[in-house]
Amino acid sequence: MASPRAIRRLAFQTLFQMDARGGPDGDQIRMSLDDVEGFTPSERDKAFALAEAAFAARDHSDREFALLAPQWPAHRQASTDRAALRLGHFELTSGRVPPKVAVSEAVELARVFGGKKSSGFVNGLLDRVLQRVLADQANTNGVDATSPGAPPAIAEETP
Repeated sequence: MASPRAIRRLAFQTLFQMDARGGPDGDQIRMSLDDVEGFTPSERDKAFALAEAAFAARDHSDREFALLAPQWPAHRQASTDRAALRLGHFELTSGRVPPKVAVSEAVELARVFGGKKSSGFVNGLLDRVLQRVLADQANTNGVDATSPGAPPAIAEETP
């Protein structure tokens, strides 16, 4: 049985392929997962579904990252960084995992697969998204996000 971290790593690799091919590419990418050892068919399906969901949400994540780091839009990011950011953003904003876990896991993927500065880049951007998500949660729970110590909200651009 594969760990959640291993499934996430497979999802990251799948998302990387989707980005390189410009989309899920029919059944090609999904079928390529059948050759990966150490995963049950159900775990491969989970990894593919996670990658597919993160890929589908890429416009939303790319817009937020463009606001946070206008000098580093998605097309200028290293492909491994972009995949880690998109996966981390999706997990952060979907509530699938605790927010800090989503950031930590994405940073680890960037450290393993990216360049020398990738983990810092991914951590910096996702930390700002984390602050927004926590502020949104505080607002939803009736906490005044403008009180001292509350994380600042990040305004989103309306398409």
